[in-house]
Amino acid sequence: MKNLFYLILLMAFLLSACGGNAAPAQTQAPATQSPPTQTQLPATQPPDKAAPPTPEIVNSPDCTNSAAFVTDVTIPDNTNLKQGEKFSKVWRVKNTGACTWTPEYKLVFYDGDQMGAPSSVPLSVTRPGDTLDISVDMTAPIKDSISRADFELHTPLGAAMPIDKNTLLWVIITVGNAGSAGGGSNGTGSGSGSANGSASGAGLVTSTCAFVIDQPRVNQTVASINAYRAQNNLPAYTVDPDLVTAAQSHSADIACNNLFVHTGSNGSTPASRVAATGYVASALTENIYGSYPPLTAQDAVTWWATDQVDPRHNENLLSTKYTQIGVGYAFFNNFGYYVVDFATP
Repeated sequence: MKNLFYLILLMAFLLSACGGNAAPAQTQAPATQSPPTQTQLPATQPPDKAAPPTPEIVNSPDCTNSAAFVTDVTIPDNTNLKQGEKFSKVWRVKNTGACTWTPEYKLVFYDGDQMGAPSSVPLSVTRPGDTLDISVDMTAPIKDSISRADFELHTPLGAAMPIDKNTLLWVIITVGNAGSAGGGSNGTGSGSGSANGSASGAGLVTSTCAFVIDQPRVNQTVASINAYRAQNNLPAYTVDPDLVTAAQSHSADIACNNLFVHTGSNGSTPASRVAATGYVASALTENIYGSYPPLTAQDAVTWWATDQVDPRHNENLLSTKYTQIGVGYAFFNNFGYYVVDFATP
């Protein structure tokens, strides 16, 4: 009995020692650190390579300036436009001198009907031997007319640059019904063409300006034409006085009125002028040329012979269709104007 008592007492002691379940100890998770945030640096471009400096253009003080006309890119002479029509005239020229053109070189309005063109246009850099297209924005007059504007190329010192054997670039337009018969000029201060037109219409013009007839130059023109024909095994043209009268009348007319077209200031044509002299032509055509300064007779004939814009000039010089010619020449206001009428009775 006593042993049972001790056994119960021992069990009670053990139960008291275990009294209540103690809360399980919290296991601390090991402290962790967030990975360091990487600071995004702005993207950097490698430094641009510095563009090589544009070399300064320095022309020799004694370099020569000259140009050559290449072509009319737009608005060939005698282009017909509407009254008030806007247009851009573009010449292509070649630097034939030894100086490099810079923006200090300018296209400068010289004379005639300015037609809204600026007084000057700077040139782009153009080295010797290179070509340049020069553009001028203009507006046709608001009346029927034949209008012409002359321009020069000026050096930085303001001197006019030689262009071929002249100093001018120009544009000639016809407005409305003021049309012209036949070809056009080469756009360098040298008007020329080949045309005939109708025998009906206005006759000869009596010009009153103080033009000068240079008879030796007329004779030299005839001689130069026939020498050129002889080189090509062709017979010489004979001179007809009626054709001379018609040619001289037109040369004086275009000299006094600053024209470079076959249509006279009175609306006459080559054929109507020749008919007015009494000459009855079965075939007829005409070459004209005007320039400042005037070309020699030989140079004018050479220009016609080598003109690639209008090959009719050379064809007329070497034609077997025509047998007679008449040459007129007039000098006025520093310009020289040649007219040659070719015909067969």
